Amino acid sequence: MHHSSHPARPETPQPPVPAPSAHRARRRRLATLICSTASAAFLGAAPALAATSGQYQAAADIPTVISNVTGWLIGILAVLATLMLTIGGVRYVLAAGDPAEVEKAKTCFKSAAMGYCLAVLAPVVVTVLKGLVGG
Repeated sequence: MHHSSHPARPETPQPPVPAPSAHRARRRRLATLICSTASAAFLGAAPALAATSGQYQAAADIPTVISNVTGWLIGILAVLATLMLTIGGVRYVLAAGDPAEVEKAKTCFKSAAMGYCLAVLAPVVVTVLKGLVGG
């Protein structure tokens, strides 16, 4: 007869697990809240962009064009990075511990970080290119 040298551990009570439908509904409400907040942030910038795009004028010189393109590039990269951050957050919330979904969320977070880095480095890259071209 084999006796275990470890004393029996008392079982700790586990908290009640909500019903799958209630848990799923809570996650959907949270995902809807995150998506609607992100949409409101993106759409909030539309009036500001519309107000500045009254009439088109020809740029005075090439450095002005490069400056304008750099500004647009930074804006587009920041918006895309924020979108990826939002998608990653929603995926992480909806993953519910599924390792594959958590990895997909982490990939979105990494993409968002790269987008923000590119947005920050865009003026540096443009300055380096200007120096190489001689502008």
